Amino acid sequence: MSERRDGAPRSGEPPVSTVEDEPGRGPGAAPDPPRDAPGPPPGEPLVVYDDEERPARRLTGPVERGVAVVAFAVAVLVLWQVFRPLAQGSQYYLIIFLAGVLPLVFLGYRAGLPVPARLRRAPAAARERDLPGPLDWVLAAVTLAVCLYPLLPFAVGEAGGGYNAFLDRQGLLAPADVAMGGVLLLLVLEACRRTTGWVLPAVCLIFLGYGYYGGLLPQSWSIAHAGLDFSQIVDALYNSGSGFYGTPLDVAASYVVLFTVYGAVLDLSGAGRFFVDLSVAAFRRSRSAAGRTAVASGFLLGTVSGSGTATAVSVGAVTWPILRRAGYPAEQAGGMLAAAGVGAILSPPTLGAAAFIVAEYLRVSYLTVLGWAMIPTVLYYLGILLAVEIDARRFRVKPVELHVGSPWRLLARFGYHFSSLVAIVVLLALGVSATKAVVYATALAFLLSFLDRRGRLTPRRLFEALSAGVRGVLPVAAVCAAAGIITAITTKTGLGAQVASLLVRTAESLADGRTAVLALTVVFAAVALSLLGLAVPVTASFIIGWVIIGPALLTLGVPGPAAAMFVFYYSVLSEVTPPTALAAVGASAVTGGRPVPTMWQALKYALPAFLVPVTFVLTGPGEYLLGRGPVWGVVWTSAVACLAVAALAVATGGWVLGLGAAGTPERIVTAAAGLLLLYLHPVTITAGCVLLAAALAAVAVRRRTPLGKEST
Repeated sequence: MSERRDGAPRSGEPPVSTVEDEPGRGPGAAPDPPRDAPGPPPGEPLVVYDDEERPARRLTGPVERGVAVVAFAVAVLVLWQVFRPLAQGSQYYLIIFLAGVLPLVFLGYRAGLPVPARLRRAPAAARERDLPGPLDWVLAAVTLAVCLYPLLPFAVGEAGGGYNAFLDRQGLLAPADVAMGGVLLLLVLEACRRTTGWVLPAVCLIFLGYGYYGGLLPQSWSIAHAGLDFSQIVDALYNSGSGFYGTPLDVAASYVVLFTVYGAVLDLSGAGRFFVDLSVAAFRRSRSAAGRTAVASGFLLGTVSGSGTATAVSVGAVTWPILRRAGYPAEQAGGMLAAAGVGAILSPPTLGAAAFIVAEYLRVSYLTVLGWAMIPTVLYYLGILLAVEIDARRFRVKPVELHVGSPWRLLARFGYHFSSLVAIVVLLALGVSATKAVVYATALAFLLSFLDRRGRLTPRRLFEALSAGVRGVLPVAAVCAAAGIITAITTKTGLGAQVASLLVRTAESLADGRTAVLALTVVFAAVALSLLGLAVPVTASFIIGWVIIGPALLTLGVPGPAAAMFVFYYSVLSEVTPPTALAAVGASAVTGGRPVPTMWQALKYALPAFLVPVTFVLTGPGEYLLGRGPVWGVVWTSAVACLAVAALAVATGGWVLGLGAAGTPERIVTAAAGLLLLYLHPVTITAGCVLLAAALAAVAVRRRTPLGKEST
């Protein structure tokens, strides 16, 4: 959900928690770490703001101050909109918001063009001054002009005349309107390219080409349409409630930016360091302590960042030295960090940006989406923790002595950092809107920051937090504006319904019966979403998947929540899917491991997350895993799913806790057992339990080790 502000930190000696028994000391007040220790110095934020986006510039001097001031002004506007919405409506606010953030993309992100020879030969100090060039300033100025053009208060021929006059020309745009909209289209694509690379802009261009040239397709094709001219495309993008100013940008401007501001405030108050210190102190000395610490840190730190790659890098900076001393191979540790980091996007109370879009598309509260994510989150981290325990035995890792204080004393002194997280859920349960709930939680985090001398949010640091929160949403805003191109073209041409029909017909041609057709459709959808997620960011992947693949699932009778969460999970899991697993790449940069083996290890840790979403849509009881259904149904499906995750952990890890190593036959049998259990039908559950029991018995007999003899 946020931008990268620097590269992955190098590994060094572990910045072991220095929280001792001194009153008033904590995450923000720890003594200085060693010179070569990774992570920020005390008092600095722990989180490395990152997602699937490219690194931002390291601005300095007047440019940095100017960008910070503009970002702060946007933050004030966002907060004002929560309590005093602009009278002209949501689209009016989105126009101003986009005018505030999109120019900052051109100032804050590099063009990615070849570096001139004269600059390559420049002194290192000159190269480090990573400032915008003349072209960047021109693009920023033009972006500001075309974004604010709809609000032009005076008439210029047929153009201008104010916001209401601009809306009145919907469907009959003036030539100036078309020109301005065309320029904004190019600028949105360029902003998206700068923050995410070429793939998403290329996808947008394909959709634009389909919208423009679709009338030339053979009319016998199901995806053929009458064709749109350029003015119709610009009208749909620039002068409507969809397109640039549709649901994706609305979510970024109304929800995501507030949560990035909240995360920045919470992190600057010392919460990030506290969460890691608490994880280290909680496990202290045991064979699995290093792995447990990494997983727990990823879960807790994810509440601050809401970004898979950011969490993996931030946690890795602190815990990789501990994992290395314990004896974990670099690739194994990197996979663990990547999987734990991606769990941040799947874990309440701050899911990834796509979760807010789920709430908007389905017209439900954000609290409802949080409820749907609870059990899958437990299953996800259960799989990771079981894998950690198995790896601790397979790799014979050593206990690491960590000189830390009591976790209870640490919790008593700095546990107030959890208060704002709890406040969000409580306020949502009381019926407070998500936007107001996160603002109140931010205010609470601000007030509580004064309980720690080094974490106090003075006016200057509060300014930095608000500015950082808005700058963190720049890539998301660019992606959401670009995603509006896809949704507008899909809606205008009816492509979603046509592709859904094509997908279902293909499945029907290969199988008979609703169950078989649904299973094939689910497999097609999972493969398509996985491939899509390799190329585009999580938010765009969900939007494209929902408008293209979602209708196919809905056509086959899959409930909306189950279909939406299926698309959401597969969109998120692209961060651990080779060959472009960005969270794994970030983790490998920290551990020094090889990226591709790290990706495969991350995939192993996250395997249950790939299979559980299939359960949502494949069987009726699968929806119980979203907490939708009778209490007893939720309980028994959760228990069976936990057993399935355990079976899959044995299959991927090759070890049975309490028994020992599992051979290839036992691993194959436990894999089959896990798949059967996830189908959630009485017959398959029974068969899965029988296979799992047989595999465990085989391991026990082969190892000749009584159950429970080996320490777990």
